[in-house]
Amino acid sequence: MSEQKRARRSAGASGKDQEVATSPVLLALEQLGGGPLVVLDRELRIVEATPAADRLLGNPPRGVLATKVFCGRTAQRPIAEALAAGRTVQATIPSPCGEGEVRVHAEPLRTSGKPGGFVLLFEDLRGGEEDVHVGRMWTRDAAMKRLIHLMQKVGASDSTVLVRGESGTGKELVARAIHDFSPRVRGPFHAVNCAAMPAALLESELFGHVRGSFTGAVRDNPGHFRLAHGGTLMLDEIAELPLEVQAKLLRVLETHSVLPVGGRESVNVDVRIIAATHRALRKEVEAGRFRADLMYRLRVIPLFLPPLRTRHGDVELLTQKILDELNGRSRRKVARVSTEARAALAHHDWPGNVRELRNVLEYAFVVGEGPVLELSELPPEIATPESTLDGEPRVEAPVTAAAISPEAQRILRAIERASGNKARAAQALGMSRVTLWRRAKELGI
Repeated sequence: MSEQKRARRSAGASGKDQEVATSPVLLALEQLGGGPLVVLDRELRIVEATPAADRLLGNPPRGVLATKVFCGRTAQRPIAEALAAGRTVQATIPSPCGEGEVRVHAEPLRTSGKPGGFVLLFEDLRGGEEDVHVGRMWTRDAAMKRLIHLMQKVGASDSTVLVRGESGTGKELVARAIHDFSPRVRGPFHAVNCAAMPAALLESELFGHVRGSFTGAVRDNPGHFRLAHGGTLMLDEIAELPLEVQAKLLRVLETHSVLPVGGRESVNVDVRIIAATHRALRKEVEAGRFRADLMYRLRVIPLFLPPLRTRHGDVELLTQKILDELNGRSRRKVARVSTEARAALAHHDWPGNVRELRNVLEYAFVVGEGPVLELSELPPEIATPESTLDGEPRVEAPVTAAAISPEAQRILRAIERASGNKARAAQALGMSRVTLWRRAKELGI
């Protein structure tokens, strides 16, 4: 499909609008990377907008008169007057999002010497909208930027940190960034998922064992605490740690030494602990599943990682970064995401957070073809959320009083979208099937 035909299709407009959508000015601007740019047809209706414009202006609705969206009800209406007269204008207007101001430059388009619509170029005057990244974490969200600033300060200390965030938000990336900000950066970084192993094996993996201490112990194992000596140890899903192992972990934190399974002498360790969980440890303490004394040892500096659905502008930003990564290791090269696909990604609530977004984009990247990622290439639960999956009828998850909690609601939505398939729902939520089953049982789902 030619670039002009693709532009017509993305605009989804009538013949007179197609002249605007395929104008050499627009195509040139798109090739230059597409800043905050909005295209109007002859009747001054919004035809198309670049991703940067959607982010800056709050996804201006297509087909609506630009004078209603950008000119408001103020007494001075320079943009509206210029558009009506078909002339160039530059002015500062209130942001359509209701925060600060934006500067707009309106340039008329002409077809065969006649007016053919407008191109509006916007400049953000609010400040603070620049992209920030640490390691593999990218954001333009204010809350995430505050978290990154706090991570930098925390990194300079040696205090124990507890990272709280939903599955798939990037807790391990936070822990690794704190390690990189710290004086321990030249030391090792080890991450252990406490929910991935049974209690007996977890104790051996954490604290080590000596040869012959149990069946199968054919050689000494130093354990992750000793392997992380001089560096940082991340204990992911710390709320899943069995009570008997919690007691031994508390002793390690108090004595700075480990006693290997089957060993007789403790070994001193110098390790900074960063624990992570998607559950509230205080509630786990109240339920008798977690030791209060251990919670206070771990929760010296609590950090809260916001979910993707609350991070303004990050879905679009992360989409581009993930696509750049996929472009670098695949024969397919995606130059842009269609308007319909962008809207579907923006309106999804992402129960699996960044991990789910990555899976969705990789799916679309593999099943589709061509330089434009289309809506039809997204998984059915994103592209057509009301449809069935794999041709199967939806299985309605039972709704109970527990569904009042946000976690229960996320689990119910994931199960519903997966048509009752627990393995698929667990993957979308970024957890194991066993963890999903256990949490669903605890929540009464």
